[in-house]
Amino acid sequence: MDNLTSDKLKALIEMEEEEFHIDQLRKKYSIDPESSVFYMTISRMIEGKVLKRLRRGYYRKIKKVLPVNVFGKEYKNDIFDIHFPRDYDSHLPFPFSEDVVIRCGDLILIAGVSNYGKTALAMNFLAENIEYSPVLMGNEYTTQDGMPTPRFINRLNAINWVDWVNGDGGDRFQLLPVTADYAEYVVKDKMNIVDWINIETGEHYMINSIMNEIKRAVGDGVGVLVIQKAEGVESGRGGQFTKDYADLELLIDPHGESESRLTIGKCKESTKRVTGRSWAFGIGSGVRLIDIREVVKCPNCHGRGYTKTGQCPDCWGKKYIDK
Repeated sequence: MDNLTSDKLKALIEMEEEEFHIDQLRKKYSIDPESSVFYMTISRMIEGKVLKRLRRGYYRKIKKVLPVNVFGKEYKNDIFDIHFPRDYDSHLPFPFSEDVVIRCGDLILIAGVSNYGKTALAMNFLAENIEYSPVLMGNEYTTQDGMPTPRFINRLNAINWVDWVNGDGGDRFQLLPVTADYAEYVVKDKMNIVDWINIETGEHYMINSIMNEIKRAVGDGVGVLVIQKAEGVESGRGGQFTKDYADLELLIDPHGESESRLTIGKCKESTKRVTGRSWAFGIGSGVRLIDIREVVKCPNCHGRGYTKTGQCPDCWGKKYIDK
């Protein structure tokens, strides 16, 4: 190229892909390999943080980022007025519901031991927030041919305090037969409930990217995500990766043989301390939450469930007692 100038070279680089090879650039535009303008311009673009050298011969254009003005703007209220599951008899929600702050775009993660109330909680979130026309997807609700499962219908019927049908006879929520690639089917600005996210053994670390994708897709809505958890551990399958994008983490464990225990594992924002607190509850008709009450670790056995003489006589092996 004749009469190469710094401005001409910058314009040519601007038209290139985000990542490019310097030799290919020279050949493409017939630039003299001995051109001092070429190498001086590249060097100055690197110093000016316009280009980044990746490896020998390869460069990447650095995206321009403008500063964000924080003050001098009007902000909308981004609190998502979510309704938490309630006790079937008292009609009162879990007591922590008044203390946690859920904002638009937040993720609520339910990580629980199999058969101890994960789906019951998910369906109660669906019921209590029916006014928002929530979206429900996952492994628990549809057959392989895309029909509602009989168990799902029975649970809907057991939640008899909610009208599931609108005035036209249609559903007040969307049931999507989705069991993978959940973020692709998230309905933006809605409550999206995924029960449950199934990840192959050995790939549990992928929960991090799955949650990140859902968080980006949900917009001003809220995600309620369900995953499996082993008994007694402080996170779901995927370990610490499950906590990265969770704004509220609810851990579900057995409380004796017939009840469940909910413990708050992570809470990004609250008006008082809720992290580490626990509530026991029973489940009636497969979905009705009953006898919700706060529990604390047994002081006699220090939360082990046993003493030197055997099963703890104060908590009967439950590790927790009513507060």
